[in-house]
Amino acid sequence: MAKKGKLEKNDRRAKLVAKYADRRAKLTAVMKNPDVTPEKKRQAMAALQALPRDSAAVRYRNRCQMSGRPRGFIGKFGISRIAFRDMSLHGLIPGVRKSSW
Repeated sequence: MAKKGKLEKNDRRAKLVAKYADRRAKLTAVMKNPDVTPEKKRQAMAALQALPRDSAAVRYRNRCQMSGRPRGFIGKFGISRIAFRDMSLHGLIPGVRKSSW
């Protein structure tokens, strides 16, 4: 099990990402638009840098819903590889079976 602090910090990051997503999208669109003047791009860059760091989507970490493990995450199921293997061996994931040949 991951530390509670790490899990809480990741939850706070998820809330910040959701809160500032539209603002960030608008500012990045201004930055990528070739028709915008350099002065407007500088203003957009300054506005982006003024936003909280944790509001960037790349700072959010996918974690296992069962154990909080950050590595070996299987996105389709939302759990780590270890939890996935354990659940599939016990038949708790429908349609998934351990292969043997």
